[in-house]
Amino acid sequence: MPLEPAITDLEQLKDRPAVAALEAGLPGALQAAKFDRSELTLWIDPLKIIPALTLLRDSAATSYKSLADVTAVDWLPAEPRFEVVYSLLSYERRERLRVKVKVSGNDPYIESATVLWPGASPFEREIFDLFGIRFLGHPDLRRILLPDDWEGHPLRKDYPVEGYR
Repeated sequence: MPLEPAITDLEQLKDRPAVAALEAGLPGALQAAKFDRSELTLWIDPLKIIPALTLLRDSAATSYKSLADVTAVDWLPAEPRFEVVYSLLSYERRERLRVKVKVSGNDPYIESATVLWPGASPFEREIFDLFGIRFLGHPDLRRILLPDDWEGHPLRKDYPVEGYR
């Protein structure tokens, strides 16, 4: 069975509960969307990430109560360089949602999701440790995998293969 082409037109995705909820409850927060292989991905304005995640969690229409994962991607040489990716689950709707936020490479920071899901803490610490993205408002933002005196962030694409010497 051939794959169907991805849908990236917001007008065609307005019937999706997450898109409709964000458009109605937080105008301007949704920057882009993509529906591909039965999965919805939303790109959110970085300044509105916490209100958007709150709406997606608390709205009866969406009910993404569970944060499964937070990770990051380095798109060097593109700018914004980084994407922070949140994987949300709605058990009621039996549905997954991927939420992405583009973060500048010059001063990489974003608000912490620990205010909504305390379980986001180790994910954010790992991203801080390996990519150098700071999470504002995080209760204990420090390295989690590497020693405190480690130089650099090894998952950045410009990190030397053999480390700094």
